[in-house]
Amino acid sequence: MSEITERLNSLALKIEKQRGSIETEEATKNAFVMPFISLVLGYDVFNPSEVVPEYTADIGTKKGEKIDYAIIKDDVVQILVECKKIGEELNINHASQLFRYFAVTNARIAILTNGDEYRFYTDLDRQNRMDEKPFLRFQLSDLDPVVIPELNKLTKEVFDLDSVLNAAEELKYVGELKRVLAAQFKAPDDDWVKAVASRVYDGAFTQKVRELFGVLVPKAQKQFLADQVNDRLKAALGSQSYQAEPDDGTVSGAGASAAAAQASVDSFDEKTDKGIETTLEEVEGYQIVRAIVCSEVSPSRIAQRDTKSYFGILLDDNNRKPIARLHFNTGQKYIGLFDADKQETREAIDSLDEIYRFADHLRETVHFYD
Repeated sequence: MSEITERLNSLALKIEKQRGSIETEEATKNAFVMPFISLVLGYDVFNPSEVVPEYTADIGTKKGEKIDYAIIKDDVVQILVECKKIGEELNINHASQLFRYFAVTNARIAILTNGDEYRFYTDLDRQNRMDEKPFLRFQLSDLDPVVIPELNKLTKEVFDLDSVLNAAEELKYVGELKRVLAAQFKAPDDDWVKAVASRVYDGAFTQKVRELFGVLVPKAQKQFLADQVNDRLKAALGSQSYQAEPDDGTVSGAGASAAAAQASVDSFDEKTDKGIETTLEEVEGYQIVRAIVCSEVSPSRIAQRDTKSYFGILLDDNNRKPIARLHFNTGQKYIGLFDADKQETREAIDSLDEIYRFADHLRETVHFYD
């Protein structure tokens, strides 16, 4: 599993570096999609018995229509791939050819991608008819490690269609549920507010009560998330608070941890709008780095800035003063460390506690900028 994780990490870095120079669908296929099929799934893109580009299958009156790639295993078309340009938003309207080809080939898996985001479809709802909703979706530049074992089942080496299909229904609905919960935590609708409020309020749900709980429910949700972050932070730090000598009225110790956790949760809405999801582990990792370097500088100078590719920790909230980067979006976690020339070196870690191994380096880094 570590091998596919490394390959996904490598491709994510390639996307981060090159996406700005990719302007066409063809360039997207060459730069990102073909490497995904080759490096991640393990198929030889230059062997027509494994991967057929511009695959054609006449469909009724539709003659000569092509699908971008057909992936073949055991002499049978198993996976169909339709590509769009990097950065282009994917939707079901882009999948019309996938729908048609799915019905006339043996393929049970269809992929719609823009080179960064991937959506996997099958026929859960009606046999031999591609579903409108994907059973698996992910973004390479912001990868959820949960998808890696499922993706591994589609690789050439261990291709296991039955296992994929057996897990597809659960993957589909768990994914949808997670997106529903994220939306409700961001902006709860009236039905959600009423459902939650009814568990604690027995009276008539009048307009006045609706307005009251319309404020209280999102507030309680954010406080709940902050509590979860702070509890996990305490566990990561061994329940020991750190102390610093604030010179500007900054809260220190456990109070600082709680305040930072709450601040991270308060930014949830803004980051979600940008497609960025800050995880509890990232917040915990930030707090550990902050606890280490606050012996050298005021805690108020240590800032966080999350992106789709990594979680940045900065001095003075300045991109030109990086302290560390947390690369936690893949199965293998890395902490990015910087030298005096601001060159990043990634170090693999298996747990948050291992960040303490680099305490001296982190403390030295903040002095590069003073």
